[in-house]
Amino acid sequence: MNLLALESSTGGAGVPLRELALVGLTAAGVTYLLTSLVRVFAVKAGAVAVPRERDVHVIPTPRLGGVGMYFGVVCAIGLAAQLPALNRGFAYTHDMLAVITAGLVIVLVGVIDDRWGLDALTKFVGQLTAAGVLVIMGVSWYLLYVPFGDIGTVVLDPLQAGLLTVAITVTTINAMNFIDGLDGLAAGLGLIAAAAICLFSLGLLHDQGGDVSYYPPALITTALAGACLGFLPHNFSPARIFMGDSGAMLIGLMLGAASTSASGRVARSAYGPADMFTLLSPLILVAAVMFIPLLDMVMAVIRRTRSGVGFYTPDKMHLHHRLLEIGHTQRRVALVIYLWVGLLAFAVAASTLVPPAVVMPVFGVGVLVALIATFAPRLHRRFAR
Repeated sequence: MNLLALESSTGGAGVPLRELALVGLTAAGVTYLLTSLVRVFAVKAGAVAVPRERDVHVIPTPRLGGVGMYFGVVCAIGLAAQLPALNRGFAYTHDMLAVITAGLVIVLVGVIDDRWGLDALTKFVGQLTAAGVLVIMGVSWYLLYVPFGDIGTVVLDPLQAGLLTVAITVTTINAMNFIDGLDGLAAGLGLIAAAAICLFSLGLLHDQGGDVSYYPPALITTALAGACLGFLPHNFSPARIFMGDSGAMLIGLMLGAASTSASGRVARSAYGPADMFTLLSPLILVAAVMFIPLLDMVMAVIRRTRSGVGFYTPDKMHLHHRLLEIGHTQRRVALVIYLWVGLLAFAVAASTLVPPAVVMPVFGVGVLVALIATFAPRLHRRFAR
């Protein structure tokens, strides 16, 4: 499928690419401009990250970048509500309002933590509260497809749907929070993950003739991708400001909401041919875009539990720390992780748009390139002897 032809092939309003592009550019522009002001405010407010032994940065750096990102998202979604095609999505769902409201909760929790610090339990309660707001306002994962036996699609009751949505959202929030330890890393991964889910949502929009019920995930991920893009110039190594927990948790929350909106409400009939991969592609996509952050989080929990300390106890053994030990610079570490996440995410997203037989050879070449890029410093040292 040629995404550039989506809008014209559905009569203009079916897949409003121009309006989505405007929303993304608005989020990027507002975030970029406001982040400079937030940086000044953070310094005056004392929200500054002083280097610790486990940190990679070596000079005090202001936090609170998530505040600029949040306002970028709010302005972008506010603009979408005024656009002729995208505003139809607001008439049938409260997803965007839910994201703004839950986003405010998680950003406030993050701001408090960035400035004064919060214990792990209090922060976790804040995450549960934000995820609960999503559920209360209607963002729930209430459809599951079971590929085994004759079960087919399972419709969850409100309690089951709510618990599953909260679990997925809180897991995604913490996965992004765990990975946020290197300049530009969380913002770049957020951009890649949002773009992949947006690509999948556009495919669903096209296949369903522009059904407005598929607007929310496309809109949420476009706004998030724009906010991450606008923040990256301030945050890529050497960072002038960190997004802090206010930003990392916001990214995780919005990815969780978009994933639920894109995958948790899609009936079996929406996929066309009933092959297992196509039917499971939304769930596989969610797993793909979060694989690296989730792997890092799981490894950290196992490592810390085996050491006899709390799973929330910070250390200097995350994936990005290990890549630094191999010999990569901070910038190259971020680019290597971008490569792996982008490869996994877009391989799955592309497989929903073009035949897997076309995707797999490209994916194989991509894996080879990613492996070479990952171990390039060691290969260089070995062949330089």
